[in-house]
Amino acid sequence: MHGSPPLSRRAAFGLAAAALPLAAATPAHASTVVGGARLARAGIQGTNLPKKLTAAAWLVADCDSGEVLASFNAHKRLAPASTLKMLFADTVLRKFDRAERHKVSEAELADVPSGSSLVGIKPGITYTVEQLWQGVFLRSGNDAVHVLSHMNGGMAKTIAEMQAKAEDLQALDTHVVSPDGFDHKGQLSSAYDLTLFARHGLKDADFRAYCHTRTADFPAGGKKTFQIQNTDRLLTGTWGVKTYDGLIGVKNGYTSNAGNTFTGAATRGGRTLLVTVMHPKSGYNAVYEETAALLDWGFGKGSSAGAVGALVEPLSEGGKKVTPSGKGATAAAGPPGSGGFDDPSPWRLLEGAGGTVALLAAGGWALRRRRKSESPQGD
Repeated sequence: MHGSPPLSRRAAFGLAAAALPLAAATPAHASTVVGGARLARAGIQGTNLPKKLTAAAWLVADCDSGEVLASFNAHKRLAPASTLKMLFADTVLRKFDRAERHKVSEAELADVPSGSSLVGIKPGITYTVEQLWQGVFLRSGNDAVHVLSHMNGGMAKTIAEMQAKAEDLQALDTHVVSPDGFDHKGQLSSAYDLTLFARHGLKDADFRAYCHTRTADFPAGGKKTFQIQNTDRLLTGTWGVKTYDGLIGVKNGYTSNAGNTFTGAATRGGRTLLVTVMHPKSGYNAVYEETAALLDWGFGKGSSAGAVGALVEPLSEGGKKVTPSGKGATAAAGPPGSGGFDDPSPWRLLEGAGGTVALLAAGGWALRRRRKSESPQGD
């Protein structure tokens, strides 16, 4: 690398967080709840739902109409893991032509966190933008995310743009700390917000195609390639999970802090449903099994269910602005340390300028080690 020594990962992410508007760190305390008051109530919203659901939060919605058909803790703020890459794609995907070619430098990979899921990008090799996005969607490659972020003007700029995009989508539970979804304190979203990200992304043909791609050939240098496979088990039918008939995508995630998260979309009989499942308590396949069960409900009993809420439209597309205020929606709060609305954790310091400065001075990003026995960080 040339020039001044690169910032450490902690310093880089600290500066990126500091670059955000202070309002971006404010959680969605709400007496007016985004999507409707029922989405803040305790317990399951909806009827005749599957019995064995262990997730900390989940949501089922009609992709076309935006009706929320059922939910549980829709606005509970939880670590999103790599499902946050949907917001990254919503923000950056249209900025570069898919045929554009880019030679990767060492500097563009220097800030990829240790323990990340990787697609296998190497400095000195030239990739097309399409191949980089295949690395993001199929392998959840943090290396691909970081290269695209640097192409976009750097990490701080990309994080700020992602936060602005979340606000435009009215995803007010979301606070972005890194573009890849890797474990960082304060990196939070919700089942409601992740569903907004998926719905918005699926309007784009490239987003839709990437998240539906099962395999691709990836450059290995020279004329050599290697095959990469999508880590979405409902799409590929791997690790004991059956493929889901009609599945489009969208994005799965795992980190040691977040556990398993998944947003899936499927079409049957001309109807497309979205399901987000966050942090199930049981085994690694539970996030897929519970998603499949909720999709089955949506295509079955849910076809005649009344709406319990709605996915709001983006402000930039004429959506009516929702301005949460007060201290309602406490039903969606998580336990201490979970990032819930009433969470007293030190990350709440970031809701004021003094807290931001204090936390940056402390340099307190607590990176987690990946669970080696199953899946890498940021899956």
